[in-house]
Amino acid sequence: MLLQVDDIHVSYGAIQAVQGISFGIEQGEIVTLIGANGAGKSTTLRTISGLLRPTAGDICYQDRSIIKTSPESIVKLGISQVPEGRQIFGGLTVRENLEMGAYTRKDRREIENSMERVFTSFPRLKERLKQKGGTLSGGEQQMLAMGRGMMSMPQLLLLDEPSMGLA
Repeated sequence: MLLQVDDIHVSYGAIQAVQGISFGIEQGEIVTLIGANGAGKSTTLRTISGLLRPTAGDICYQDRSIIKTSPESIVKLGISQVPEGRQIFGGLTVRENLEMGAYTRKDRREIENSMERVFTSFPRLKERLKQKGGTLSGGEQQMLAMGRGMMSMPQLLLLDEPSMGLA
């Protein structure tokens, strides 16, 4: 099992946002969390990414509990999240935004290879390499956000509202 979420509960202060969600993801699977606004989908992804701590339950990645693991260490383990609303660095170029996604990696050649893989998925980004991220269209910014998420070479890529703001 690549990821196992077991009966997690997550609160924002006194507000319970997630109450006992459980699911598993096998290598190569595509899994979608579907629910109404406020159902806890984004909170669940933020908890898997280490940005929030569950008040109960466990999250295991490759048979190892990660509920006390830092977000940076979770990225190094192989989980990357593309947050809702793109959250690109508008003042940085496309190249610089992509490089930010590889911040945990050191091998320049491998980073360049990863960038080429991103361009295979999103060729438009290669055309915009020197352009500031904030000047891209909404769709191009979403491509950039996904590409940035891919740059850490994750085994598990978490996409939060990937079609938000697209026509």
